[in-house]
Amino acid sequence: MSSDFKPGDAVAQQVQRIPRSGIREFFDLVQGRPNIISLGVGEPDFVTPWHIRESAIYALERGHTSYTSNLGLPKLRAAISGYVAGEFGVSYDPETQILVSVGVSEALDIALRAIINPGDEIIYHEPCYVSYAPGIALAHGVPVAVPCLAKDGFAVTAEAIEQAITPKSKALVLNFPTNPTGGTMTRESLEAIARLAKCHNLLVITDEIYAELTFEGKHTSIAALPGMAERTIFLHGFSKAYAMTGFRIGYACGPAELIEAMMRIHQYSMLCASIISQEAAIEALQNGAEPVAEMKEQYRLRRNYIVKAFNDMGLDCHLPRGSFYAFPSLQSTGLSSGEFAARLVKEENVACVPGNAFGDAGEGFLRCCFATGLEQIKTACERTARFVKSLKNEGA
Repeated sequence: MSSDFKPGDAVAQQVQRIPRSGIREFFDLVQGRPNIISLGVGEPDFVTPWHIRESAIYALERGHTSYTSNLGLPKLRAAISGYVAGEFGVSYDPETQILVSVGVSEALDIALRAIINPGDEIIYHEPCYVSYAPGIALAHGVPVAVPCLAKDGFAVTAEAIEQAITPKSKALVLNFPTNPTGGTMTRESLEAIARLAKCHNLLVITDEIYAELTFEGKHTSIAALPGMAERTIFLHGFSKAYAMTGFRIGYACGPAELIEAMMRIHQYSMLCASIISQEAAIEALQNGAEPVAEMKEQYRLRRNYIVKAFNDMGLDCHLPRGSFYAFPSLQSTGLSSGEFAARLVKEENVACVPGNAFGDAGEGFLRCCFATGLEQIKTACERTARFVKSLKNEGA
């Protein structure tokens, strides 16, 4: 008996429309190349500080291998509440307003699924982390991109957001400091956006995973502004500042009704975050300030070096005020982002991510992660400068 069944036909339409991650797709091309220097994947090159790893080991030794509450360990939620109040100026009830997630990626996913009805428009800014638009689409929402421009330091303006608002607009997604540009926001700019959100009754989802890696000025959370806590879902975690990417631990804070809605999804998908990772996160919050400061200073030194190197070789590069990414312009080369990145790998064995992997607004730029050793960064810059010089010779 024959069958006309084709597995591909069973894939949901919204999934068929989702592209592969531009980051991963590009790095599939460079796997296994010898002598390659990667400035690509946004992961700290530092090992998780020993005292945090030790707390995870000790948790295992004590037999802490069970499930936890769907919301997370009460002790961790209490620690998060104290940390967020002290560092960001927002108070959350650890019993009802905090959920521990499997990384910030899961927190974002369940936040979107908790709020979106089919057809709701969700505004976000580009260039941005690769999961925002697909996450909105997978939740049956409509992604609406607002460009961030180099002339504005890759901040998003209230004026640009206002132009994107329609009667179908439900929420605004923010990520500052931003991956991939390192852009940040001033308090005054956030206040203008907060006024806009209140005027148009928008919910705000703010992803502040790079907050501790703010190099100039003081980081401000939009959730801390008057009247915003009740309309904001605050997302944060441990991967970047604490070098805990493999622990997959993050959290969401917000109004109890929204956290409850997120928990309903979380309980049927993830159930709970790893108890071992949660134990490590408690230690990070209680005793992690010093190693975070030390890593941040190293990132600052690397940032200063790589930005100067790009500008010296003729690739205009703004000074990122946060995160660990440089985002140089390729306009002077005449090449597209994809062409430049592909040739740089082939001819000089330096891997960076084409800017268009982060949305249409990223075309003409290159994301270069400086969360790698300074000596490797120096070598990568020397190779890139040689490549840029060869391009100029081609056009001579």
